[in-house]
Amino acid sequence: MNTTDWIQLAVFLGVVFACAPFLGKFLARVFDGERHFLSFLAPVERGIYRVTGVNSSADMNWKQYAAAVLAFNAFGAVSLVALLMTQQWLPLNPAHIPNMSWHLALNTAVSFMTNTNWQGYNGEVLASYLSQMAGLAVHNFLSAGTGMAVMLALFRGIRRRPQDATLRGAEAISRAGLGNFWVDLTRTTLYVFIPLSIVLAVLLMSQGVVQTFEPYKLAVGLEGKDQILPLGPAASQIAIKQLGSNGGGFFGVNSAHPFENPTPFSSFLEMIAILLVPVSIPFAYGRMVKDKSQGRAIFAAKTVLFALGLVAVLVFELGANGMTGGHGSMEGKEVRFGIPGSALWAEITTIVSNGSVNSMHDSFSPLGGMVPLVNIELGEIIYGGIGAGMYGMLIFLVITIFFAGLMVGRTPEYLGKKIETREVQLSVLAVIGQTVSILFFAAAAIVLPAGLATLNNQGPHGLSEILYAYSSTVGNNGSAFAGLGVNNPFYDTTLAAAMLIGRFIVILPALALAGGLGAKTPIPPSVGTFATNNTTFVILLVITVLIVGALNFFPALTLGPVLEHFLALKGMVF
Repeated sequence: MNTTDWIQLAVFLGVVFACAPFLGKFLARVFDGERHFLSFLAPVERGIYRVTGVNSSADMNWKQYAAAVLAFNAFGAVSLVALLMTQQWLPLNPAHIPNMSWHLALNTAVSFMTNTNWQGYNGEVLASYLSQMAGLAVHNFLSAGTGMAVMLALFRGIRRRPQDATLRGAEAISRAGLGNFWVDLTRTTLYVFIPLSIVLAVLLMSQGVVQTFEPYKLAVGLEGKDQILPLGPAASQIAIKQLGSNGGGFFGVNSAHPFENPTPFSSFLEMIAILLVPVSIPFAYGRMVKDKSQGRAIFAAKTVLFALGLVAVLVFELGANGMTGGHGSMEGKEVRFGIPGSALWAEITTIVSNGSVNSMHDSFSPLGGMVPLVNIELGEIIYGGIGAGMYGMLIFLVITIFFAGLMVGRTPEYLGKKIETREVQLSVLAVIGQTVSILFFAAAAIVLPAGLATLNNQGPHGLSEILYAYSSTVGNNGSAFAGLGVNNPFYDTTLAAAMLIGRFIVILPALALAGGLGAKTPIPPSVGTFATNNTTFVILLVITVLIVGALNFFPALTLGPVLEHFLALKGMVF
């Protein structure tokens, strides 16, 4: 890395970390219904409730909240499938793009509904302007809002004080109100994502990102041959794809496309947008539970994990490449971003379940490509997706507290709430559920002819491609390792199933956990209380994430990128 690269990294991290506490304070005010500088939009919020018939004062228990989440997402997926399968007969289709096949439409709808944004298609070839805007961009807002709403339910469960301390068991849990899903979804969209997206879209347009309804243009390329230039309302979708940790590209090659990401400054803006909200959420959490030190502790743990991954991917991509004599490779990377910019983007897009790419991870060195893969397999909790990264980390926090209690012989508790059998079982279900899903689907693809039919690389690299595909979809990341043909019935359907399982195998336990914690009567701290806001706990939380998350995949990683690394040192490529 040269001096310019170091300066860019320092400025980038400085801007993100400096803005995080202030945005966190704003988020806490929005979610708690307090006054903030966008409160002049309150009449719009009330109007939405009147039009939709929502009782904004109604308080939902965890089962009602989960039912609302499931019903809303099911409706969104079905309506998006219908749109994609009829787009050729609908307006705003100047390129006369045909309808999607049923299996691709299903995969795409599930992908955008679950905030995964996995793409088995090129947007400029298989998605009309109407599908991009009324379908995919809308889901970019709503899927991010869903994740934020589930997170808020868990926040409220942690901080809730039961009004009737005599209730116990199922009755107490059924009375534990966690807020209102429709209110949380509305406030997140109206006060957070729409204003931020408008600002970012304007800045991106100033850099040359296209935003138009004009049809595709015919131009003559440098070779003197005709070339079709795809256009469309891209800037508005790219803004929310980054801010909402969605990541789905308007064009097929995503943020490597010059119409999506034309300049170093646009790349700088988009990277800030990817991290901005997830990094701010721990600070919002600290304010909402009335203990800022708890938010800072979680932020510290996330940042340590981020730093470990960033150092690793930079080292592997800049130097540890046996096939280039110890020098970094530009294969699969854009010249205007270079190796440091590509490695940095790969790290942040996989620690935040964003999934947008400005380079091909398939072309990274074996160990360099393993870093984004491990980031995803940790459960997308290193900052993580919008909302999802925080409730995922809180699930790991419950497991850590349980381990700590066993080691020191103290009663596991968190912010006055006892961590008992039910909480540990739900947390383990969420973590193990994702792990088993990734390994099961990857194993099935390896042994079935349909899974191997479109694999472009053999050996350990081919294993990495399959493992990455299912890790990315179960983890709701959406980035692709590339080198694997997925637009076919086998992969479209199995990847769609992986996305659904990955999304809801965590959401439902998180809501059940919120309900259980919300029903518990807090107990005052004592000399036996294990502190969860100091350096010792941060280190323990990081170790737990690495042990529980990473070691589940150690055998698969050994047979994939680790083996490929040692074979590459001997000159073998796949």
